[in-house]
Amino acid sequence: MTAPIVSVPYSAVHDEVVLGVDTHKDVHVAAVVTVVGLVLASSSFPATAAGYGQLLGWARRYGDVRRAGVEGTGSYGAALARFLRREGVEIAEVNRPDRAMRRRRGKNDTVDAEAAAQAVVSQRATAVPKSGEGPVEEMRLYKLAKDSAVKARTQATNQLKAVMVNADPALRESLAGLGTLALITRCTQLEEADWPASAAVVYTLRTLACRIHTLAADIRNLTARIKANVEAVAPALLDQYGVGADSAAVLLIAAGDNPDRLTGEAAFAALCGVSPVERSSGRIHRHRLNRGGNRQANAALWRIVLTRLRDEPRSRSYLERRMQEGRSRRDVVRCLKRYVAREIYTIIRSA
Repeated sequence: MTAPIVSVPYSAVHDEVVLGVDTHKDVHVAAVVTVVGLVLASSSFPATAAGYGQLLGWARRYGDVRRAGVEGTGSYGAALARFLRREGVEIAEVNRPDRAMRRRRGKNDTVDAEAAAQAVVSQRATAVPKSGEGPVEEMRLYKLAKDSAVKARTQATNQLKAVMVNADPALRESLAGLGTLALITRCTQLEEADWPASAAVVYTLRTLACRIHTLAADIRNLTARIKANVEAVAPALLDQYGVGADSAAVLLIAAGDNPDRLTGEAAFAALCGVSPVERSSGRIHRHRLNRGGNRQANAALWRIVLTRLRDEPRSRSYLERRMQEGRSRRDVVRCLKRYVAREIYTIIRSA
């Protein structure tokens, strides 16, 4: 039997209601439920500054809005989450409903908004999202631009060398034997008049070389900005052995501008994907590798550990001792990543 539909009068006002929002690029769908999960109403609002105010004002007509579950707080719902947080609403990050629930209830934006609110009521959604405001958010944007510039520079360099393969032998021989930097500099000085039979090749080489120089300048500027932000947020990170500006930035970005949202160093380790996951059953007690979490942060911890294993006495002695106990090098590296995550978390929280 299907459950009867309960109609709640529009004029009903409750002491506290919970807001749920399914976010999209142009429209956000919101639902209001009581603290016992009864759906009161749902509606759609434009994803604009005025729409955010309309959404919160509409929800407050049903009661006091203290908590909200928002899907996509790192993408389409980022601006809404910042607005609600400034209005004193406690935000919880909500994942999409599981497949079993979708099969039972179907899938549309209203259902997702109601499920987001009910996830907060049932305390299935307790994760506090990143604030998205502050120097760490600026750092994330700089890192985003730098990574794309590095990728574009590598692509342009490979294209330049590929064009040389099919170039006129005389032109190719004039550039032979040069290192990458010298080759790029020499290509910026090529003139089409000097190679009339290969004018298109010369023009392409010069264009790619100038592009590489421009991207290199952008990378240097962005690196300086990232380092300045790291020094402003957590300068002690750069004092740790093997921690450079890029690795420090990635780990700070993983923690966010509000690292107090993490319950402890174990939560930060899980966020970075370096906490073993228990996989026990019956009389078998074991753990497996954690392949989840922030993979960029996981890679940053890996780079730090490899740097320390090269010439830091403490890490090298730990490696030798654990390998004598029968551990493989790979297992020891995983253990060291866990220890480094604990060390990094302590510095981030104190900063």
